[in-house]
Amino acid sequence: MLSATAVALRAGARRTVRRLPGKTRAIPVAASLRRQRPFSTSATRKTDLTTRGMIVQTLSSVGSKREVQQYLSLFTSVSSQRFAVIKVGGAILTDYLDELCSSLAFLYTVGLYPVIVHGAGPQLNSLLEQAGVEPQFEEGIRVTDVKTLRVARDLFMRENLKLVNKLEEKGVHAQPLTIGMFRAEYLNKEKWGLVGKVTGVNKQAIETAISNGYLPILTSMAETDDGQILNVNADVAAAELARALEPLKVVYLSEKGGLFDAAGQKISAINLDEEFDHLMSQEWVKYGTRLKIKEIKELLDTLPRATSVAIIHPGDLQKELFTDSGAGTLIRRGSKLLSATSLCEFKDLDALKSVLVRDREGPDAKETVDKYLEYLNENDFKAYYDGDMNALAIVLPAKDGRQATLATLTITKSGWLTNVADNIFTVLKKEHPSLVWTVKEDDENLGWFFDKADGSITRDGDVMFWYGIDNGDEIMRLMKDFTLNGRAMLGDSNLESRLHRAAKTGSKPFAQQTRSYSTLARRPVISAPAFGLNTGRGYVTQTNPNPPIGKKNASKEGPARVALIGARGYTGQELVRLLDSHPNMDLRHVSSRELAGQKLEGYNKSEVIYESLSPDDVRDMEKRGDIDCWVMALPNGVCKPFVEAVYEGRKGSNHKSVIVDLSADYRFDNSWTYGLPELVQRNNIADATQIANPGCYATAAQLGIAPLVEHLGGMPHIFGVSGYSGAGTKPSPKNDVDNLTNNLIPYSLTGHIHEREVSSQLGAQVAFIPHVAVWFRGIHHTISIPLKQSMTSRDIRQIYQDRYAGEKLVKVVGEAPLVKNISGKHGVEIGGFEVDKTGKRVVVCATIDNLLKGAATQCLQNMNLALGYAEYEGIPIM
Repeated sequence: MLSATAVALRAGARRTVRRLPGKTRAIPVAASLRRQRPFSTSATRKTDLTTRGMIVQTLSSVGSKREVQQYLSLFTSVSSQRFAVIKVGGAILTDYLDELCSSLAFLYTVGLYPVIVHGAGPQLNSLLEQAGVEPQFEEGIRVTDVKTLRVARDLFMRENLKLVNKLEEKGVHAQPLTIGMFRAEYLNKEKWGLVGKVTGVNKQAIETAISNGYLPILTSMAETDDGQILNVNADVAAAELARALEPLKVVYLSEKGGLFDAAGQKISAINLDEEFDHLMSQEWVKYGTRLKIKEIKELLDTLPRATSVAIIHPGDLQKELFTDSGAGTLIRRGSKLLSATSLCEFKDLDALKSVLVRDREGPDAKETVDKYLEYLNENDFKAYYDGDMNALAIVLPAKDGRQATLATLTITKSGWLTNVADNIFTVLKKEHPSLVWTVKEDDENLGWFFDKADGSITRDGDVMFWYGIDNGDEIMRLMKDFTLNGRAMLGDSNLESRLHRAAKTGSKPFAQQTRSYSTLARRPVISAPAFGLNTGRGYVTQTNPNPPIGKKNASKEGPARVALIGARGYTGQELVRLLDSHPNMDLRHVSSRELAGQKLEGYNKSEVIYESLSPDDVRDMEKRGDIDCWVMALPNGVCKPFVEAVYEGRKGSNHKSVIVDLSADYRFDNSWTYGLPELVQRNNIADATQIANPGCYATAAQLGIAPLVEHLGGMPHIFGVSGYSGAGTKPSPKNDVDNLTNNLIPYSLTGHIHEREVSSQLGAQVAFIPHVAVWFRGIHHTISIPLKQSMTSRDIRQIYQDRYAGEKLVKVVGEAPLVKNISGKHGVEIGGFEVDKTGKRVVVCATIDNLLKGAATQCLQNMNLALGYAEYEGIPIM
């Protein structure tokens, strides 16, 4: 469905009135700005910059601006009829007509003209049964006699008109093309009767319709040379239409929204050149799935390599077309990858040198590449590349306790269009169980690398990524090494590091160019399990990391200075551990009356001694500008004197630090910014100087309900169970292990403060019933949500996956998540999505580590944003 912004755009910017002889009608902007001319390429359309900017801005709701601009430029670079062929099944016309037309209307708004061909199989079966005719099939093909053909022809005309009229209602000019579009001969008259084999396509009628500003809407009926109407399967008609037009995209709209593997997970992408034989050997690839993949391979083998096929739900058309992550199953030919483990295996060493130098021109670049090849000649490596060398990756294997490293990766524009980057990463993950690599933080394709990684850390404009490393100590070792040495930690194996050094010492200034990593990359079929990646669909709208915006009141040189008030509790201890590995924050002061004078354990950057800071001390420190960020980790109702002391210290001073309060004291104060980055505008947090950190129960509950707020049919009920660390360190029955053993303790059965917090933030009343259990950390919510209209489990899960695509700390899963799997992790898992038999109530489950994403991790997200660092800096994304 179109967003409100899209509707406004369609109603306003797209429609411009041109006076025609005798009448007035609205014409798409892209069409109205075209010169009157014979049919030509859409690259010559004269859409003004303002309209294009509005289009890009609107489409940015489904993907990043970079993605949208890239795909929009690609689709408008070819003649209009070569944009896309979309096959619409009969079931889509019956059940999803409005969603389909809304999606097509938006494409029309953008100035894109897909060619539509539709069937009506389910409706035809129903009509034949009503007429007392039993549908007959041979080898999956409908046997068509005269009576069946007459019913089918009338039905196809009605369905075509229904689609055209619906599009016209939405302001789209559509042209019904029902006769004479397909030339055919009998497939086998004796066996199937009046069934056609397409022998030709009337391209001129399609081109004329588009040239006149109309979407062409075709039925899958064909004619013989002597005028006999023949029935043609709509999939077959779409394939022949694609062969004639050679579009960039062939789209099959499906209720399921894609192909699914043996585990019921949607297959995100299939690279046929690499994976077809393997897929055909799998037991689960059978029946319709097997036939569909084979037919698509046969189709793509006859089309340009840049053409791809997508199987998607009609409501996901925009996301499929304008984002790297897509929405359904993408199928393409891909490219066969070659490999080499020595330089002598390359047929042309000069060609290899040229590949390594491209997009990296600068002082001594060629000499640096020559020395790099000498290094490779003396060390083990494996290179991966396609036949035309449009893509090249070089990996140095694990050795002497060092992780395998991706030493260089270069992709040309041609490589982007054939999606070689994803092919390479698919192979890398098969052959290298773990891998480390670095990228510049300003790389325009940074989001793509985040999607390939399990974790990352940022330092001085560089980002280190890794996948497949499960050992926490090894991750900490890598993070500390990177914090100290940056990308130099990879030594001479990293070509970018060598070139950077050469540039620094070159005869004249040299700004290293951005590497040509794929911007048209799509998800691999099998993704490594990474916390924060939506493994059911994949990923990504690039949400983070945010580019540094300049530290707010940080010291002129060096990291931001942090003071922690209330460091004795569990949350304070977790925050200390996170700050210890943060490259841009120093913990300068920790305050605890009980521990004053003792050394702070778990912080290794410097020796820090517990103090017992008073409000007066805080006021004076703020007045001197000693602290950039105050973290209040105190019980509810305790921190007010310290906050007021910060206010007092600000008077008459240019210094204005950031305050992050972990208690509930300011969560209902509108002068404070509520700090839940996944649901609050991140810019608001970045601009804030006083941030109320959400509660642990409240964070998981809001993330578990928010995507369905507009669909609520009543009050959600939240059954929450927390480990006893949520009860704090002060002894009580709720953190007494003996009392909790074989027990579950309910408390605050009505009116819990988190009930008020969730209701206030969501703008919808909820009921919350908290409990405490015998485990130490982790929360599980079982949330019963009434719906105002009937929905399916798949629809609901899709809503959640769409809402949290690209959120590195929110993982949408199929099954109900478990507390034991979230303990020690920095995000939230949401799953279950069980719908009752009425379709009007769904049960969603959410888990969170109450000490991390429920407190310390979220606090660090807010600190990063407010102090101008990348949001996930210092947070292991695992």
